[in-house]
Amino acid sequence: MKALRNAMLLAGLAVVAGSAAAAVDDDMKALASKSGCLTCHSIESGAPGPNGMAPIGPAWQDVAKMYKGKPGADTFLTRVVLEGSNPYGSHWKDQVSGLAMPPNKVAIKEADAKKLVKWILTLAPK
Repeated sequence: MKALRNAMLLAGLAVVAGSAAAAVDDDMKALASKSGCLTCHSIESGAPGPNGMAPIGPAWQDVAKMYKGKPGADTFLTRVVLEGSNPYGSHWKDQVSGLAMPPNKVAIKEADAKKLVKWILTLAPK
């Protein structure tokens, strides 16, 4: 009986955790949409860009994969979101059609950019 009760408790916790994760995903997708991020970025790898061209910016799963486990990645990427990136130092060359990330301080608050980046970094394929 105790084992059955523990299994049911764990199953219930998994459902609650899954619901919470889905709510976070929905909140972050809404923030990204409202801030204009989804104009250039997709969430999943392999999504096409406009008019069949290469995507404008990298897919967030690709970003998460590239920065997975790198110390300070969240701080660095938050700065890139807010201040933009250097078109001469792009490590996405030949993978995307955009040259650089434009500064987005007018489109998203720093606190929201931090939340979004932390979420993006969780999207690395397992």
